[in-house]
Amino acid sequence: MSKSNGPSAMDVDEEKQIGPKFQINVLQLLKSAQMQHGLRHSDYTRYRKYCTARLRRLYKSLKFLHGRGKFNRRTITEATVTDVRYLHIVLYMAERAWSHAMENRQLPDGPNGKQRIYLLGRLRKAVKWATLFTQLCSVRGDSRTSLEAEAYASYMKGTLLFEQDKNWQTALVNFKNARAVYEELGKYGTVENQVLCRERVDELEPSIRYCLHKVGESKLQTSELLDIGKMEGPALDLFQTKLEAVMEEARQQQAATMTEFNWLGRRFPISNAKTRVSILKAQELEKELHSPAADSLPSEKRLAMFDKIFSAYHDARSCIRNDLATAGNAENVKDELTGLDKAVSAVLGQRTIERNQLLVTVAKSKFRKQNDKGEKVTKPEELVRLYDLLIQNTTDLSDLVSSARDRSPEEVAFADEYILKGSAFRAERCFYLAKSYSLAGKRTEAYALFCHARSLADAALQKLCKTNNPEKALVEELKALIENCRSSSCIEHATGIMEEEKIPERLSKGVSSISLNGDKKVEKFLMDTLDEYASALGEPGSKTVPRIEKFPPAFESVACSPIVLDIAYNSIEFPSLENRMKKEKKGLLSRFWG
Repeated sequence: MSKSNGPSAMDVDEEKQIGPKFQINVLQLLKSAQMQHGLRHSDYTRYRKYCTARLRRLYKSLKFLHGRGKFNRRTITEATVTDVRYLHIVLYMAERAWSHAMENRQLPDGPNGKQRIYLLGRLRKAVKWATLFTQLCSVRGDSRTSLEAEAYASYMKGTLLFEQDKNWQTALVNFKNARAVYEELGKYGTVENQVLCRERVDELEPSIRYCLHKVGESKLQTSELLDIGKMEGPALDLFQTKLEAVMEEARQQQAATMTEFNWLGRRFPISNAKTRVSILKAQELEKELHSPAADSLPSEKRLAMFDKIFSAYHDARSCIRNDLATAGNAENVKDELTGLDKAVSAVLGQRTIERNQLLVTVAKSKFRKQNDKGEKVTKPEELVRLYDLLIQNTTDLSDLVSSARDRSPEEVAFADEYILKGSAFRAERCFYLAKSYSLAGKRTEAYALFCHARSLADAALQKLCKTNNPEKALVEELKALIENCRSSSCIEHATGIMEEEKIPERLSKGVSSISLNGDKKVEKFLMDTLDEYASALGEPGSKTVPRIEKFPPAFESVACSPIVLDIAYNSIEFPSLENRMKKEKKGLLSRFWG
């Protein structure tokens, strides 16, 4: 009798027929391949070529070729999968089709009709291979591999429906299924795998919210869509294209209701639809830039947002000036367009000043860290140049606002505010100009400039305090500048006195070293004193030239080669060579008439 707790013969036969269970960490495998072969920079062409090369290597290693000459595809079934590499083949076939579709999606002008049909065909191929991968893993893979395969197939199905712009409910179900699987898998396994699953959940979340928005179960605002679009990842590249289209539609809908532009209490009508869309885009970016969340963003991203704002306002100005050129003799229309152009230019000038102030803040932070090693420091001259730009910006903006004949009280207050800011920028410029003179060792000029900067800051602070609503940040900045000017001027004064006290000592040392014999000091070079332990580089931090070898080398006397005159030539008698010369043969007639 066989033991009751041992495996039965039927179980053993079934295990032999099915074969061993394979394990594939699908998400980790795909993430590493994508990040190492192009998708870190959204280069789908490179990733598609990698998938093709990977498939070629898998076919060759498994000897799973499709014939010579005529191509006959060999199908992969459950019985075929005797090695884990067969599952890799199916997975990379799906990845290749998906990356080919995404490559067409990233064309410069977008896919046209034929390209879109081809794109959808490649996505259908990706869904087909992903479904086959799920079926094979359910039989030949372990439970975790089967779950990951189901999540991968659900994501591919949702992506196809997402691109087709239909069946949003089905797409939502597929994305939710994939998210549920990754949320569950993120609770177990290694730390690296848990992090990857959480990242995948974060990448799927925007697509789910967008599907909810299209179904009608969620009322997303334009700003919320922008927040979703800030996320990055290969799973979100298709979402970004949809987001741009949605944002453009939302701007056009808002532009239909936008009829005028408000600036300093004045209302300027906007008749051109392109001008409205450009101004709305700039205003949305301004709201995002001035939101509390933007303060935590790095300076590079904030500068990029400023560039987008400038681009939008420049587009609006070009549309306005085109309308001015085609306005004809309609004076009322010309006046309205001129006022709108002035208002948009003034707002553009304000944002330019804000951007340059951000550059000043970054430069100041690097200037204060000038003692840290391994970091590029800011020179005072760079801050002087930035403050020159700010002074020019404030002057241009105040001149632009003051150019009108009948100015409103708001425009007068606006111009006075920026004139006051310009005086504060002049004080800051004078302070950093004094810093540059101080670093150059010019104590007298630095002291005078520090005192002048302090007087400019005092005058600007007094004028600022007389206004109705003084800007608190500017007041604090001017107070700190006054204290810095006072302390720096004291330091320069003390340093100058100490240097003057050392002048007689230096003179006495110089006089004591003077010799009446006229002997010059002989410099010793390293190549002449190799047997002595003496430095030839000078003191650290000094600007003395290293004394390695004298260059250019001194002239050396060289023995002259002897002069040989060939005077024997005229006394030599050379032998005759006529007997060795070839004689000319004469004919019969030449003998008689010689």
